[in-house]
Amino acid sequence: MLSEKEVLHLLEETQAVLHGHFLLTSGLHSPMYVEKFNVLQHPAYTEKLCKEIAARYANDNIELVVGPTTGGILLAHETGKALGTRAIFTERENGKMTLKRGFQIPEGCRVLVVEDIVTTGGSVKEVMDVVREHGGNVIGVGLLVDRSGGKVDFGVRTEALLHLDVPTFKAENCPLCHDGVELTKRGSTGKNNPVKK
Repeated sequence: MLSEKEVLHLLEETQAVLHGHFLLTSGLHSPMYVEKFNVLQHPAYTEKLCKEIAARYANDNIELVVGPTTGGILLAHETGKALGTRAIFTERENGKMTLKRGFQIPEGCRVLVVEDIVTTGGSVKEVMDVVREHGGNVIGVGLLVDRSGGKVDFGVRTEALLHLDVPTFKAENCPLCHDGVELTKRGSTGKNNPVKK
């Protein structure tokens, strides 16, 4: 098994852990951001990490792996490959997480949901809802990084390869804003340009 120290080393080696003042997709502010694609751009690392997620669910008779766009697609694919299952993904349509592209989830199918970075867990919960709406049975959640400090509970067994207890703040309570530290927007926008105040 990969230890958390080894996973952190991979993230540091690929400069995936960034320090500063970041606006997260959730709208919260944080002094740390994990730039997942700095790791996921390396197929060998992605395969290694996903094999570890798969190993933790090897005895759970998983039949399908599902992840949200965009990073979740890569994780679902590699984890599914390691488990010998299909891998599909959800995506947003008019702001709502949904299944498209003719993807089907058979009634009672045993599903593993995977995601890259979790802060509030909102996207994972949306994926779980989609799986259940289509008749799937969510057996577990596999994460690359849980940066919620263990606060997120999905109601099923959750395995994170790395736990980071990184503080997050609402804008009005952010000490970095208070100190005038320049804000960088990260996340699903793909932009890392400073946000003008």
